[in-house]
Amino acid sequence: MRCRSGVSLPCRDEMILRQAQDIASPLRYNESMRLNQPAPDFELPDLQGNIHTLSQYRGRVVVLNFWSAECPYSVRTDELLLKWRARWGSDVTVLAVAMNRNESIEMVKAAATARGNLTVLNDANLAVTDLYGVEVTPHIHIIDRAGILRYRGAVDDVTFRQRVATRFFLEEAVEALLAGKRLEIDETPAYGCAIVREI
Repeated sequence: MRCRSGVSLPCRDEMILRQAQDIASPLRYNESMRLNQPAPDFELPDLQGNIHTLSQYRGRVVVLNFWSAECPYSVRTDELLLKWRARWGSDVTVLAVAMNRNESIEMVKAAATARGNLTVLNDANLAVTDLYGVEVTPHIHIIDRAGILRYRGAVDDVTFRQRVATRFFLEEAVEALLAGKRLEIDETPAYGCAIVREI
């Protein structure tokens, strides 16, 4: 795995440094990315070249999973989503968004197939990644049936110091939206692998 920084830190040290920076600074997103406001629409191709827009999924809860073929945190997230998707059924659409420049289309296709991802979108120019303020994978954004951004952040409470999840923020948010309830937590710092923007 290639690290994001140009300094000679091992990737693990870079992840620790990234987490420390996230803790030390407040969450920052683009002005267009306000919670409880319409999520910005976008258009991206899937791995077969079919075009998808966020707005075409209006009427369903949408989980945008900014995703990596290599990141172990993305692998763990896919395992959780596979289990949860079976329970949620057609009320929830999960869109994985691949953007890492070091991951070839073939690598992404193989990982998606092996991990049961139904729809993986290719954000080759990182336009949607940047629009949504994503810097790590996985980074989750949950949009309600009306197209309103209701949650963004981590899948669960796993961090470098806490290896076992005790809360599953993604699951809690989707379950609340499906039940028509208010989210208890609507924003958390995303935790995972740094996005590879250059190779």
